[in-house]
Amino acid sequence: MPHIPLIEDRESLDAEGQTAWDHVASSRGRIVGPYKALLHSPELARRVADLGTFIRFESVLPGTVRELAIISTARVLDCRFEWAAHSEIARQEGVREEAIAAIRERTSDGLTEDEAEIWDYANQLLAAHRSKPETVAALEGRYGLRGLVELTGTIGYYSCIAATLNGFDVEPWEGADSLPE
Repeated sequence: MPHIPLIEDRESLDAEGQTAWDHVASSRGRIVGPYKALLHSPELARRVADLGTFIRFESVLPGTVRELAIISTARVLDCRFEWAAHSEIARQEGVREEAIAAIRERTSDGLTEDEAEIWDYANQLLAAHRSKPETVAALEGRYGLRGLVELTGTIGYYSCIAATLNGFDVEPWEGADSLPE
């Protein structure tokens, strides 16, 4: 049960909220998960959505890299909704099922070198709170400086989304891909 009421319909909002609803929905097609909570602060919802639009749809990162970073973030932070949503998108983007399974189980076993670097980087940033120079160098070598910065931004953005989802106990839908307890 969510800790706050989630906004389920546009009509329940004032004019500012309806404008924010329309703005968020224009890039995503609908309002789901974190935005049902974030819309209690329309300007925050709009700004978070703008960053998310860049991360999801305009970044230089390939979809597989982006989604590996997102599911890694979801797993490190045990965010069930984020995991459910993005494990599906990861599959659509071509992330290997073995990689999804390994990250679900919090292991590098079965990951390719590039997959393991992304998993390790998310763990370094979110669990240890610092990155290792050799990890940063390897990722920069693989994705370039811009790609490295956008990868870091992706992990940071989805940490914000996970904080919203976890903080307000927003659960995924019935039958969603779930994380082990």
